[in-house]
Amino acid sequence: MLEKYLSRVKFDSYEDFYQGYAVRIQENFNFAYDVVDEWARLEPEKTALVWCNERGEKATFNFGELKLYSDKAANFFRGLGIGKGDPVMLILKRRYEFWFSLLALHKLGAVAIPATHLLTTKDIVYRNNAAGIKAIVAVADAKIQDCIDAAQPDSPTLALKVIVGGEREGWHSFDAGIAEAPAEFARPTGAAATSNDDTLLLYFTSGTTGYPKMVRHDQTYPLGHILTAAYWQNVQNNGLHLTVSDTGWAKSAWGKIYGQWLAGAAVFVYDYDRFVPQDLLRVIVENGVTTFCAPPTIYRYLIKEDLTQYNLEKLEYCVVAGEPLNPEVYNQFLKMTGCKLMEGYGQTESVVMVATYPWMEPKPGSMGKPSPGFDMDIVDENGRSCEVGEVGEIVVRTDRRIPVGMFKGYYRDEELTRKVWHDGLYHTGDTAWRDEDGYYWFVGRTDDIIKSSGYRIGPFEVESALLEHPAVLECAVTGVPDELRGQVVKATVVLAAGYEPSDVLVKELQEHVKKVTAPYKYPRIIEFTTELPKTISGKIRRVEIRERDQSE
Repeated sequence: MLEKYLSRVKFDSYEDFYQGYAVRIQENFNFAYDVVDEWARLEPEKTALVWCNERGEKATFNFGELKLYSDKAANFFRGLGIGKGDPVMLILKRRYEFWFSLLALHKLGAVAIPATHLLTTKDIVYRNNAAGIKAIVAVADAKIQDCIDAAQPDSPTLALKVIVGGEREGWHSFDAGIAEAPAEFARPTGAAATSNDDTLLLYFTSGTTGYPKMVRHDQTYPLGHILTAAYWQNVQNNGLHLTVSDTGWAKSAWGKIYGQWLAGAAVFVYDYDRFVPQDLLRVIVENGVTTFCAPPTIYRYLIKEDLTQYNLEKLEYCVVAGEPLNPEVYNQFLKMTGCKLMEGYGQTESVVMVATYPWMEPKPGSMGKPSPGFDMDIVDENGRSCEVGEVGEIVVRTDRRIPVGMFKGYYRDEELTRKVWHDGLYHTGDTAWRDEDGYYWFVGRTDDIIKSSGYRIGPFEVESALLEHPAVLECAVTGVPDELRGQVVKATVVLAAGYEPSDVLVKELQEHVKKVTAPYKYPRIIEFTTELPKTISGKIRRVEIRERDQSE
């Protein structure tokens, strides 16, 4: 399948890859028809999806079955009145019906809006009205249904509710609808057909600094994830890939559908409510997972297990993203498994922009080098390209070309789009520095950078230093206004079990940071708390800590 969309598939080095990689985009590309249904035509028995849950239930679907169920789902949805351009929110956790529904919406030309099951009534009302959502397809869960029902009176566009795996008054049954729907769905033609510019997906960002933004991706977005899957994650034809992510987040698009199926790999889904490291390792072994992607937090839990008790010989390749990786985690995982953790960087607004690719030797803590098709740079506040070792903002230069997989702007918010994307530059809002070999090293969000006595301090390095101390369970580092220094570093700390706040511990933590990193970065203020403010995706909201400090 890759040969259909790439001018070249094999490369000899990173330099060859960066110069020679190019995506061919056909007119009116539609992932559901042109990839999934094409696999169903060529190799209907080819495994596409392997699913299991924490209760021991299992299911496997080949591409022929995916075509069948997505066709039936498309017919069912069309019968309810869902058509081209209609926004539909999917709250399906890791249920395999998510893939049937998502592909069906792609076939209809509807706009899919994956969302997390952690949304409250307030969150759902905001999303319904911001996107003009017409229908919600949600897994049977009383809490979810209660929130959606409570949100409906304040959501004038919400006309349809579909329940998966159950029944409820006022809701259409997905199971019954699929059972009764026709098995063939013809690809629409004429005005009903999709064009490359049509909206495929809307993703709400996690809202670390304000209200969630609506990121709009068009029909060509899946082709951008060839980079993500075939080259960064290094998935192989007929391999089995696991990305740890709920379907409500963009990470799911990175690791659970598009690039993997373009590369011919099957997607493995472990459906669980509570993360237990031993259970995750067990299903990886039992199902023969070959490639694996997870955030650093998952790896931190895994290296605490006795990995010698698990036969991981089929696990060929592992990647990591979401936040910078602590070198200690990298070294321990390599020692235990023989797998180097290959880091990558991107956003909801993009596919993988910077990564440690297979031809490169990883530098633990570094994101790697720019992806082909992405003209990356690090610039200062005046737009000047930064020197080696100089911290600046990560940008994508788009004056000559817009990379395949870049978003098309924030939906219904041209002002915000212009704020981050202007003068031929897309501003990521993230800061980094570049070393003499061209590797990028993450520092932090631009809003999070602390300017103290002429120094620019990123919170991540200070937080990493604090986390190495056994007393620290979680922490968030922010800047506090200071007349003399401009700002001083503050650490808000959640203590591990067995530790109590004290002036002695404050001094101990400060001295620890001075030894681990540059002394000027140590937190002059340490505040102990029982819980850090977070988004519904679990990201720390440093902005909330800063606002609270300023109000006080």
